[in-house]
Amino acid sequence: MAAGVDGDTAAAAAAGGGVVVVFDFDRTIIEWDSDDWVITKLGASDAFRRLRPTMRWNPLMDRMMVELHAQGRSADDIRDCLKSAPLDAHVLSAITTASALGCDLRVASDANAFFIETVLEHHGVLGCFSEISTNPARVDGNGRLRISPFHDPDDSSPHGCSLCPENMCKGKIIERIQATANGKRHFIYIGDGRGDYCPSLKLGEGDYVMPKENYPLWNLISSNKQLLKAEVHPWNNGEELEQTLLKLVNKLITPPAQPSQFEYKCDMSNPVSTEVGQALRVPH
Repeated sequence: MAAGVDGDTAAAAAAGGGVVVVFDFDRTIIEWDSDDWVITKLGASDAFRRLRPTMRWNPLMDRMMVELHAQGRSADDIRDCLKSAPLDAHVLSAITTASALGCDLRVASDANAFFIETVLEHHGVLGCFSEISTNPARVDGNGRLRISPFHDPDDSSPHGCSLCPENMCKGKIIERIQATANGKRHFIYIGDGRGDYCPSLKLGEGDYVMPKENYPLWNLISSNKQLLKAEVHPWNNGEELEQTLLKLVNKLITPPAQPSQFEYKCDMSNPVSTEVGQALRVPH
C-alpha cells in the first residue's frame, strides 16, 4: 500500500487481507493458451498433432519442449515468444488494484512455472502474487526446458480425484489454502476450464466463483448450479473480469474503498524453485 492514504483507505486495505483471490492462468489472466501460443509461434504444430493422440497433456508438453530444443529453439527463444503475446490492460488493472487493496492473490494453473513467471514478470505483476501452484519447469544441463507434473507421477493415485487430470487437482490446492485460513478468509476463484470445476466445488457460502461465460467451467456450473455453495458471477472479457472482481472485493472488505484511492507497487523478485506437488512461493 502506498504511503499517505487516509485512515479509511488504510483500513480497507488491511481488511482486504481477508480476501484470497485465486486466478487460473490460460484464458483467464491471459486471453490465449500459453502452450498453444508457444507451439504455434515456434513452428512445432506438426509434431504436436503427431504426438497428441498418444500422450497425456503434461508429458506431451514436456516432449514438445524437447522437440523445440531439437529444432534449435532455446529457452530464451521460448521466453521471448511468451513476452510477445498480449495481455489485456483490464486484467493487469484488476491484478494491481486487488493487490493494492490488500487481497492475497494466487495462481492455480495447469500451465507451468516457466511460462507463468515469464509472462507475469514481463508485465510487472509477478510480485502481486503470494503463491503460484502449477507444474514445475526447469532448464536442464543441455539447455532444454523440462516440464514436470505437479503431483507425484510415481504415485498410483496421485490425488484420488475423478474430476481432475492426474497431474493436478486444483481442488486439493484450494483445500490446502483453506486449511491455513481457519475459516477466517473469503475466497474468489476465477477460471474458465474443466479443471477449474473441482476447486469451485470446494468453495463455501460467502465465497465467489467467477467462470468465463460459455467456457467449460461455466457450462459445468450451469448444468447443476445447486452443487455449488459459492455465489456465481460470470464474465466475458478482461473489462468484465476487472469490474466483477473489484465489485466483489469491495463487497467483502470493510469499509469499501475506491480503487482510485490507491497507488500500487507489486514487490518484484524471482520466485524460488519448487518441488513436485508443492506450491511455488513468491518471496517479497
